[in-house]
This record gives sequence, structure tokens and C-alpha cells, in this order.
Amino acid sequence: MSTRKSTILLAVTLGWTMLSVTAAQAQETAPKAATQPEGSTKSQSSDKPLEEYHLDFSINEIEDGKKINSRQYSTNLATNEGNEIKIGTRVPVESKEGEFQYLDVGTSLFARIGEMRGQTELTVRAETSSFASPEAGLEKRDLHPIVRQLKMGGTVLLPLAKTIVIGSADDPNSKRQFQLEVTVTKLR
Repeated sequence: MSTRKSTILLAVTLGWTMLSVTAAQAQETAPKAATQPEGSTKSQSSDKPLEEYHLDFSINEIEDGKKINSRQYSTNLATNEGNEIKIGTRVPVESKEGEFQYLDVGTSLFARIGEMRGQTELTVRAETSSFASPEAGLEKRDLHPIVRQLKMGGTVLLPLAKTIVIGSADDPNSKRQFQLEVTVTKLR
């Protein structure tokens, strides 16, 4: 290789190296852009730190004034973030011969704590479903199971360190009542 070609190759290589180093330094000194988790509704202009909370849910079944069954669920979440708890079974149900749709049977809870009109609010949605009889939907011959369902939800001012009833409903098929309770505790 001639000296002239070697000199040109060396100059081009040094030029690319210096350009790469300059670009890397510019990236290091550039201000970092604020990033938000997907689904976040936090205003970028807000410098207020996020508050963190622990939520304890209870779905109670009451008959003649006595609690006969209770299910507990808990989650942690931050201000302006939502969280969901979902537990249950996906049951295949034949809609037409050879065609199946899946039916979710179980419990689903959604909670979100947010700032609205200068106040902290808790939004809750709960849904529970079960088969009308324990064996229903689990055997092949039962193509159209009967599903019982309960939905509750609402938005309340954030209650701290005390249990509140978000909603209650009477069971239309018995003398039982269902209640959704929540206790919110501030973390840190």
C-alpha cells in the first residue's frame, strides 16, 4: 500500500474515531429526559414525589348478620398508578359444535389511587363469578353452565388506616349479603 493511501486511511480512521468520541461525550452531557412507566398519568411538570400505599381487600359473605365467608387480597401501588389482582379459572364453553369460547370464572380486583381536584382518591372495581353449582361447567356434558356474578366499584376519598365498605349487595337467590371492604395504609 502506498504512503499516500496509508495516510488517507489513517486520517479517515482518526476522523471517525474523533466523531464517535465527540458524539459519546455529547450524549453523556445531554440532560436526561424524564421517563414514565407505560399507562402513567403523572404530569411531567409535577415534581411531587409519588406516595406508596398498601391495600388490603376483603370480600365478605354475610348471612343473618354473621360473617360466614371471607376472602382476602392485598397489593401495593403508588399514586397515579393502577394495579389489578386476578385469580380464577378459564373454562372452555362450546358455543357451537366444535367452537369454544373461554369464560373467566373467579375474582378480579382493580385499584387506582390518583390526585383529582386537589384530593387523593381511591378507585376500586371488583368482580367475582362462580358456577351456580360447584360441579357446573367442569364436566363435558354441561355445555351451558350457569354463572353467578357480582360486580362492585366506586371512587372514594382516600381513607387511611381504617376499614371502609366500598359496596354491599344482597344475593337475589338467598338471604346472604356480600360486602367489599378495603383498608389503605401509607408506606414510608
